[in-house]
Amino acid sequence: MFQRILIANRGEIACRVIHTCRRLGIQSVAVYSEADANAQHVRQADFAYPIGGSRPQDSYLRGDAIIEAAKKSGAQAIHPGYGFLSENADFADACEKAGIVFIGPSAESMRKMGSKAGAKDLMAAHGVPVVPGYTGDDQDSALLAREAQRIGFPLLIKAAYGGGGKGMRIVRKIEEFAANLESCQREAKNAFGRDRVLLERYIETPRHIEFQIFGDSHGNIVHLNERECSAQRRYQKVLEETPSPFLTPELRAKMGDAAVAAGRALGYANAGTVEFIVGPQGDFYFMEINTRLQVEHPVTEMVLHLDLVELQLRVAAGEALPGSLIRNKSIPQDGHAIELRLYAEDPAQNFLPGSGKLHRLRLPAPSAHVRIDSGVIEGDTVTIFYDPMIAKLIVWDRTRADALLRMREALAQCDVIGPKSNVEFLERLIRHPAVMEGCIDTGYLDRSLEEFIGPQQHPDPLAPFAAATARLVHEETRVHEAAGATSDPHSPWACADAFRLGHAGKRIVVLDHAPIQAFGHAGDYTLTGADATCEVKGATLHYGVLSARFDGIACRFGADVSENRVVVHGHSGRREFAHTHPFEFTRAQDATSDVVRAPMPGRIVVVKAKVGDTVAAGEELLVMEAMKMELSLKAPQESVIASIHAQAGEFVEADVALVHFEKPKS
Repeated sequence: MFQRILIANRGEIACRVIHTCRRLGIQSVAVYSEADANAQHVRQADFAYPIGGSRPQDSYLRGDAIIEAAKKSGAQAIHPGYGFLSENADFADACEKAGIVFIGPSAESMRKMGSKAGAKDLMAAHGVPVVPGYTGDDQDSALLAREAQRIGFPLLIKAAYGGGGKGMRIVRKIEEFAANLESCQREAKNAFGRDRVLLERYIETPRHIEFQIFGDSHGNIVHLNERECSAQRRYQKVLEETPSPFLTPELRAKMGDAAVAAGRALGYANAGTVEFIVGPQGDFYFMEINTRLQVEHPVTEMVLHLDLVELQLRVAAGEALPGSLIRNKSIPQDGHAIELRLYAEDPAQNFLPGSGKLHRLRLPAPSAHVRIDSGVIEGDTVTIFYDPMIAKLIVWDRTRADALLRMREALAQCDVIGPKSNVEFLERLIRHPAVMEGCIDTGYLDRSLEEFIGPQQHPDPLAPFAAATARLVHEETRVHEAAGATSDPHSPWACADAFRLGHAGKRIVVLDHAPIQAFGHAGDYTLTGADATCEVKGATLHYGVLSARFDGIACRFGADVSENRVVVHGHSGRREFAHTHPFEFTRAQDATSDVVRAPMPGRIVVVKAKVGDTVAAGEELLVMEAMKMELSLKAPQESVIASIHAQAGEFVEADVALVHFEKPKS
């Protein structure tokens, strides 16, 4: 076994590999960019070396700098994680030439499988069903347009290298092909260093089911069952689980055999994933092979009680797979596991990636049922340069229904203050009938997004009163505790009940810019909102749980109170209310629409308009790149452009005015 390895990655996956290294007594070496000097993977590793600037191209995609760091540190092997250089055969070759073990498959296997196009051709040659498409080397745009018409629409353009939903576009008519091709190629070049794409027929309402395979250098190869990843948004996996609620034992065996056969044809060694598109009738097609560890590998670990990173290290060190794996054609699974990804993003703004300091980060405590994989802690900053993942939440239980309940509980304990997060979206996702019944397909979220974001269809009418009650009890408790530290803790001035001579005390709680009048104190209140009144009795708030009788009916809510907001959890899920001090209460003014501003820090990729142009509402003006994604900035209304304050290649800060429009003449 190795004594010291370098992790050529960052964030959550680097921390994950470091965890296994520490358990095995292996010294870990991290690398970091300028933006990551204080990152958790740097702090957790035994050693850490700087490798360049903040952009991936200047650091984590620099194989030469990483190998030089490995040499300086005395690392015997490099674990690439996923993303960045994990599927780069040239990097694997460079490691071998430097006398450093690459913890993954051989460069030869990666060249055959790392290209989606090459892998697809290989599978077709071995009789594995593949989706009709184009995988050729000729990337001439005119040729690709002709091939698109031959294949037919709807059509999928996808980066030939990489994954994670980056560099993928659905095109439904030829008129949309050129613009989508250009955008896809740019995104692929930025994320993976290569702009080659492939085309394939887009299959409607498929499921995405993948099989984890593992091989060693002794000729052994096994599959470790499947993971279903059908809940996706714009090809980015949102929920992963194992076992799949769709597969029958017969279909599982058939797909598992196909996955193992693909690995054997290549003499595959180390961890890999064979991904399939599965039709509603159980017909399945090869999609791609990922020659690396997957983001969703923890669900496999949870149900098989294995450490896949440890297996990677042992196989890379020349050991054979354990006999218990080799002897079993199919590995029995224990229970059900589900994974969700908590991101710094704003679902209400088309999942715009976020950045900024995590002023507060609350995650559930790890246990036998809950696992947290994260690369940040409270106080860290989510930067604009990389994927905005905050944490992966993984839960396990005996049955799928119980695992779904475990995930509800885990999400209820999550709280993020700083950049916006998708936690409320995830809570609504895990409660949705399509997810609970296990009948979701890969396009469901994109087709039905309004069911997961925006106003709740059936909000709990008690939620505003519960939030107001939690706020009142919290204030009274805080004032009482402060009074207890003074020389006169029983002073009548040390109360928060708004008592006045001649009439009952009245307080105002402003939630989401709506005032609620409150009379009473010490857990008994009369609350009056815009169109309803509620009598609250016996309210207590202990350890994040609000208990009270609302109009005589006892209810229990999870509650978290901070200066600027109140979050409550009831039977219908999470409700978050912005809290405004009554003396500062003003209604928000409509924002002006004579300017387009940068929604977040990033780089301007393309400026498509010029001063004096008359543009229509919704017309694309600029393309901006941030968090390895492209954002289209469009005109809010029909206008004439007065000025443009950006140019291609320029970095801009959040909220900077990029385009001004002429004001209408009075």
